[in-house]
Amino acid sequence: MSVSVHELDLPVLETVGLDRLAALERTAAARRESWLAKTAMGFSVMTHEDARALLRDRRFHSALSMLPARAGLEPDGYLSRRRRSILSMDGIEHTRLRRFVSPAFTPAAAERHRPFIHETIAGLVDAVAGTGSCDLVSAVCEPYPIPVICELLGAPKEDWRLFSQWATDIFRIFNQDLETDLPAIERASGELDAYVRAMVEERRNDPRHDLLSELIAIEEAGDRLSSDELVMLAEAVLMAGTDTTRNQLGCSVALFAEHPEQWRLLGSRPELARNAVEETMRLLGAVRGTARVAAEDVEYRGVLFPKGTFVAFSLSGSNRDGAAFAEPDALDITAEREAAQLTFGWGIHHCLGAGLARVELQEGLTVLSQRLPDMELDGVVEWKPATFGIWGPASLPLRFTPTAPVA
Repeated sequence: MSVSVHELDLPVLETVGLDRLAALERTAAARRESWLAKTAMGFSVMTHEDARALLRDRRFHSALSMLPARAGLEPDGYLSRRRRSILSMDGIEHTRLRRFVSPAFTPAAAERHRPFIHETIAGLVDAVAGTGSCDLVSAVCEPYPIPVICELLGAPKEDWRLFSQWATDIFRIFNQDLETDLPAIERASGELDAYVRAMVEERRNDPRHDLLSELIAIEEAGDRLSSDELVMLAEAVLMAGTDTTRNQLGCSVALFAEHPEQWRLLGSRPELARNAVEETMRLLGAVRGTARVAAEDVEYRGVLFPKGTFVAFSLSGSNRDGAAFAEPDALDITAEREAAQLTFGWGIHHCLGAGLARVELQEGLTVLSQRLPDMELDGVVEWKPATFGIWGPASLPLRFTPTAPVA
């Protein structure tokens, strides 16, 4: 016999206004009482095992489309005209589009871009390595992913700056201030839409070796992607592949600045880069949570989640669950963790571009640790507001021994 989640005596989890460490401590305290907690918006899952199970459960749908309503905005104007993104879709529609685009984002496909990715990060680090100091966010993290995504899509170099600004403005939708940010979001979305639509029409007449041309050419049992779908997918690639990588690289380096012995180890053993990415994403992820809504009545572990129940998932908390990870608060890039970190999500909405992001982060950490082996903080790290959905350092001042560019 199941019991409604609303009738349970659960710990209350409130982390709004707390800094990162205090929020983690409060989440850990609640997790010691239960795998589930009450929040101001609904409920929160805090354990690794339960997060993975419920994120796999197709009866829970993405809550991304609920953001405007939760911000108190009426679904008119831009919000009513905006196409649904693959990031917020579920069911047959989501499965169909994911099937079309997934082959372009396999780990093997990502590996093909590694030489260009290495060249991009090496050029950015060369520009600052001889100076002895830099703000890593503005000098390296911010500009790094855009050339990679633009190369993938086939956008020319002279337009990279445009794509960077569009990505920054569109991602304001996750900053929990839609009333203020909506004009900038609408403007950037409209400009990007027009640009990508022109690219789609150009590729239909003149195919090239890029993602758009590949997607246009795909046909499955007579089914093809429409122009609207192609535009939406290209915009989703830009959004999902830009701000996350920028912020995660900053988070990872900031964490290494607190563990110089691990940084030196990575610099001397670049084969540890894969572990370094997974371990830093586990301990300090740029995406600290996600949310779902029950699309029907869902029973799980004797608990009934009625249709419409809002469920948040503490990815940062689950990533430090001692039941899944030995020494969960320790940074050890030599550790072979049996459980997977959840910062990329899990289930059908697992990050489509995870393979590409992993290559970018591996190359970024490898080049930086080898070129700036003695880096340390040169001031206080300025973190973005805790309300930001994609979070990381706004400023990361570093100092290091100047080195000449690598030939």
